Amino acid sequence: MGVSLLVKPLSLAILILASLPAIFGQTSSPAGSYVLQNVRLIDGTGRPPIDHASVVIRSGKIAQVVSGRSAVKPEGAQVLNLSGKTVIPGLINGHGHLGLVQGTSVSPSNYTGLNIMRELMQYESYGITTVISLGLNKDLIYKLRSEQEKGNEPGATILTAGRGIGVPDGMPPVKVGSDQLYRPATPEQARAAVREMATHSPDLIKIWVDDSMGKLPKMNPAVYSAVIDEAHHLNLRVAAHVFYLEDAKRLLQAGIDVLAHSVRDQELDADTLSLLKSKQVYYIPTLQLEESFYIYADHPDWMNSPFFKNALSGPLEKELDAASYKNKVEQDPATQAHRKAMQVAMANLKKVHDATAPIGFGTDSGANPYRIPGWAEHRELQLLVQAGLTPVEAIHCATQANAQMLHLEEKTGMIKAGKQADLIVLDADPSTDISNTEKIAMIFHNGRRVDREKK
Repeated sequence: MGVSLLVKPLSLAILILASLPAIFGQTSSPAGSYVLQNVRLIDGTGRPPIDHASVVIRSGKIAQVVSGRSAVKPEGAQVLNLSGKTVIPGLINGHGHLGLVQGTSVSPSNYTGLNIMRELMQYESYGITTVISLGLNKDLIYKLRSEQEKGNEPGATILTAGRGIGVPDGMPPVKVGSDQLYRPATPEQARAAVREMATHSPDLIKIWVDDSMGKLPKMNPAVYSAVIDEAHHLNLRVAAHVFYLEDAKRLLQAGIDVLAHSVRDQELDADTLSLLKSKQVYYIPTLQLEESFYIYADHPDWMNSPFFKNALSGPLEKELDAASYKNKVEQDPATQAHRKAMQVAMANLKKVHDATAPIGFGTDSGANPYRIPGWAEHRELQLLVQAGLTPVEAIHCATQANAQMLHLEEKTGMIKAGKQADLIVLDADPSTDISNTEKIAMIFHNGRRVDREKK
């Protein structure tokens, strides 16, 4: 059942809380004044951690960052002595989706205000304070974004790429309504789609160009070239769903701004790496996307952790525990292709990193039931480190780098005076073990403390 935007925010929040997975009894405190005293600080810039720092929060923003052991006691502020804890910026998911999944189903009927708010609150409860829904949206997303900007809706901050532009009878092969995606057949139709989306001020334009591993028609280069040209004319940037190196090369020549997935068919060559760097095109690895095709059938130890289990809906937990699921994955001929694609993606990320081209951060969480909002982002950090980034570099990708990619650098992505107070307080230091981002003690979003009372 959908939720009218006329529902009062408090009533909507109560409805959503009742439907959330049982990760935390989540409530929200109003923005207040706090001092996070004597913490280890990872500020999101990629610089080494700072010990014995204090962060002052006031009126929803970071008012001051102080180094040293001296006590900081602004008048009226609640002082939290957090010795032994580490503070990092709230994470930004630069490639997610909203309103597509409910339980184990993907359906146009899932795209409701209630379902979207439920997902946004789950993201926020895992420390993902901003998420862009990168295509496959109904126009409802713009209304929700507007209400949230007024302070009327809870959860992670919404950004959106609107409907997005796919291929007639091709990508993306997702069950969505005709009001969630454009499929232009000609450059002229593509330009018209961009112009229509531009009336809503999307944060990006999204295109799908590949052929789903040879199963569907590709997007005509003349169509995506028209999209990029029209979007740039309207001061909008374009992110592309890609798989093949050949497509990435053509998109780079056409002026693409963001590659929204890894190149996964072959390793990147020197010319492509040079173009990524010289054109400052952001490369979002989405490693967890590829892993999600097979990893649950392997049943790694982390699947037994509360941090993972509490992110699952009941139907999904039941499916992943079933022997039939494991058998289906193991017998699927595509599984080995996904495992190989994952290896190529990991190698290509290291190449992009070594070339010092810009790396963004995203997961494709919310696109299907196996890409799990909130949890997926922490798993992605671990995969970035496995691919060769340091933990501090991985956190930088998910914070300051993503803020720059999404033109949010004036608002969030760093722990610095004047930025929004989007912060995660951790019980352990992720610079020594990236899995410590899962040890969440507190979250602040826009200066509001998100209370997370564990079961």
